[in-house]
Amino acid sequence: MPLEIPVQVVPPYVATVARGGLSHAGALVRAHVPASGRVIVLTSPRVRGLWGKTLDASLRKDGLDASVLELPDGEEHKNLAELAKLAEAMVAASADREALLLAFGGGVIGDVGGFLASVYMRGVRLLQVPTTLLAMVDSSLGGKTGVNLAAGKNLVGTFYHPRAILADPDVLATLPEREFRSGLAEAIKYGIIGATDLFTFIEQEAAALRACRPEPLEQLIAACLQEKARVVAADERESDLRRVLNFGHTLGHALESATGYTRYLHGEAVAWGMIATTRIAIRIGRLSEAQGTRIVGAILNVCAPLPALVDDAGLLLRHAASDKKTRAGRLHFVLPVAIGRVEIACGIDEAVIAAALQDAAAIAARAPVVR
Repeated sequence: MPLEIPVQVVPPYVATVARGGLSHAGALVRAHVPASGRVIVLTSPRVRGLWGKTLDASLRKDGLDASVLELPDGEEHKNLAELAKLAEAMVAASADREALLLAFGGGVIGDVGGFLASVYMRGVRLLQVPTTLLAMVDSSLGGKTGVNLAAGKNLVGTFYHPRAILADPDVLATLPEREFRSGLAEAIKYGIIGATDLFTFIEQEAAALRACRPEPLEQLIAACLQEKARVVAADERESDLRRVLNFGHTLGHALESATGYTRYLHGEAVAWGMIATTRIAIRIGRLSEAQGTRIVGAILNVCAPLPALVDDAGLLLRHAASDKKTRAGRLHFVLPVAIGRVEIACGIDEAVIAAALQDAAAIAARAPVVR
C-alpha cells in the first residue's frame, strides 16, 4: 500500500513511498506533463544501467518517449560547467516550457536536476524519483537545489519544488552498503532534531534497517519525509525553523570541501559533523553527557564504519567560513539540547570547537573505519 505524504507549500505536492513504484512511474509522469510536453530524464550512468530499463518500460507503457541525459557519477560533477552542458542538451532535445524534467538518481542528480528545471526557460516541470536512501529521506523533498563552487558546497542554487516525489524502496537493493549507511545518517538526524519516536525506532530497529528489511525501511523513509515536510511547510525558505535541518552540516560540509569531496560520502561527513556538534553541546553545558552518549551511540550503530575523521580544527573552520550557514561572519551551529530538541547557536569559541573535534577523534579511534 503506497504511503503518501502531503507537502504543504505553494503549490502543494505529494511524496509517495511505494515498493515497486518505479514500474508505475509512467502514470505519474503522464499526470504532470501536457500532451505536447517533452519528457527529459536526467540520471547517472550507474543508475541508468541498473534501473533505466524499468523506468523506460513504465514510460512507454503510458505512451511516453523520453530523452535521457546523463551526468557522470560523483560530487565533483555537481558544478556550473556541467549544468551548462545539460541545458544545451535540453535545447538539443527540443525541450520547451512545456517540458518535464525527471530527476532519476541520488542527491547529486536531484540537486542538479532541480536547479536545471528551475532555470531552464525560467522554469519547467520537475519530478523527483530518488534512488538512494539519502535522497529518499532528505534531499528530494523541500525544494533546495544547487551546485558547488570551489569555495564550498551548494553555494549557487534555488528553491524550486517538484510536482511530485516517488520513492521506491525496492531500488535500494542495488545500493552499495556504504551509500546505504550514508543515508541512515540523514535519517537519524530527523530523530535527533525533532522526532523522538523516530529516534527510538531507529535505535530499536537498527539491525533490521542495516539489513535493508523492506517493512522497517519503508516506515523509516515515510517518517523522515513526514518530519521534513512538517519543517519545510513551516519555513519554506530557511529563514528560521528550517535551519534545524542543518544539524551536523556546518562541520559536515567543511569535511567534504576540505578533502576535495573525495574522502566522505555526504552522510558520512554529516555523521561526523553530528558527533562533533554533539560534543560541542556537551562542552558548553547545553546537553547532558548521558543524552550525548546515546546520540553518538545511535549514530555509530547505524553508520559505522566511517572514513577516518579529519580533526584539524583550523582547516575545517577555514572551509566552514565560506559555508551558507555563516552569517555576518559568524558560524552557526545546530546544537542538540536533548533527543528531539535542538537550538541554533553562534559565537562558539574556536577552542571549544577544536576540543570537540578532539573528542570526536577519540571516538573515531575506537570506531571501525572505512579502509
